[in-house]
Amino acid sequence: MLHILPLAAVRNTGVHLGVPKTCAYPSRSFRLVCRREHDSLVEALLHAQGFTFEKEDFFPPARRLLEEPFPLGTSLAALFGYIYIQDRSSMLPPLALDPPPGASALDMCASPGSKTGLLAQLIGERGFVLANEPNPRRLATLRQNLVRLNLLQTASCSFPGERLPLPSASLEYILLDPPCSGWGAEEKHPQTRALWKGDKIRPLARLQRRLLKEAARLLAPGGRLVYSTCTTNPEENEEQVRFATEELGLVLLPLRPVAGFSLDEPAPGAEGSLLIRGHALGAQGFFLALLTKPGCAETPQAPPAAAPACASSLHFLPPGVLEEEAYAQLPPGELILRGEKICFLPQAGLERLPTGLPWQGCVLGHLRGGRARLSPRLHRLMPPVPGTDSLNLETIAPLADLLAGRGLETSARNKRVFLYWRGLPLARLSVKGSRALLAP
Repeated sequence: MLHILPLAAVRNTGVHLGVPKTCAYPSRSFRLVCRREHDSLVEALLHAQGFTFEKEDFFPPARRLLEEPFPLGTSLAALFGYIYIQDRSSMLPPLALDPPPGASALDMCASPGSKTGLLAQLIGERGFVLANEPNPRRLATLRQNLVRLNLLQTASCSFPGERLPLPSASLEYILLDPPCSGWGAEEKHPQTRALWKGDKIRPLARLQRRLLKEAARLLAPGGRLVYSTCTTNPEENEEQVRFATEELGLVLLPLRPVAGFSLDEPAPGAEGSLLIRGHALGAQGFFLALLTKPGCAETPQAPPAAAPACASSLHFLPPGVLEEEAYAQLPPGELILRGEKICFLPQAGLERLPTGLPWQGCVLGHLRGGRARLSPRLHRLMPPVPGTDSLNLETIAPLADLLAGRGLETSARNKRVFLYWRGLPLARLSVKGSRALLAP
């Protein structure tokens, strides 16, 4: 975690099972997305495919790649949603926000879900993260990533970030990572600074201020707001912090430097924010500031505009729709039917969000012919240990047949079996004849 000083921020194209010649990729980082008791198994799955890596000091699930025999995004660990590739610097804003387990948080500009997912790891399975993404195409990517990672404690909505139909002063934890010029990735994309300069940056800066103003409205007194960008441009960083403190009345909380990152000195007026120097140890340039709203807690006010009514259209499903093993693994919340989609809405979200707010929880599967068909890779709802109706592999070799569509030999009489690798839950398989198959 980042420490605060006293007051005075896959798309899988295929899966490789062999270990081909090491590729010359730049240093990359990723994080484990699993229960702590599964850390060693996920690492073993990566080692079995030839990946080597080391632990990062700043966050226990973070890893830095040392050898990448083929693109990490096509690994088994990525396919089954147990890792997420993310720049080291990009992991810092959720850590700076530091929501406690069980908290509720808002990610205002969420796609593709890197920071939403990390927030979900921090708040745990009984917390709640609402991810907002106004762009429909990017919203689809966000939702796909959250489902792939089995993050049931998340939900998503799609509104302009500067006009969110949420009550004022209602959120204790807000992450705002707005669109920016991206100068921090200049080493990877040399044309970035040439494309984003001068007059082209001004619309971005104006949007960032509107988003900051909305975040200040939503933030509860005593709450925490992280403002972060992947640019090194002072107009989008330090000047925005001064706007937040001088015109919005927020207070800047200083952040301690983070081990393993090189820092530049922020401009006057933003002392205590972090300006990450790019290119060092594989990190990209990044800026983050932690802000709070002074005052005592207030009664939440009504949203600025009425949200579209949709509560009456929600179809709540009874527990019996899911198989008993799956239902037993669900955290507190409700099952909702949207068309044929079975969605899970966390209890904390149902309690905190306005009744009429259109939002979608994590999609568990579909209801067809009165039967629930859960997503094959929804390992979060599998029994934690293999049982009699399970296949528990000791090597990765049989997965080649499974992923090629040929399936695995089984004598199971059930129509589905659970697949594990050395006790690590992977997927639920459909049984046809004597073969267990992974649905697309």
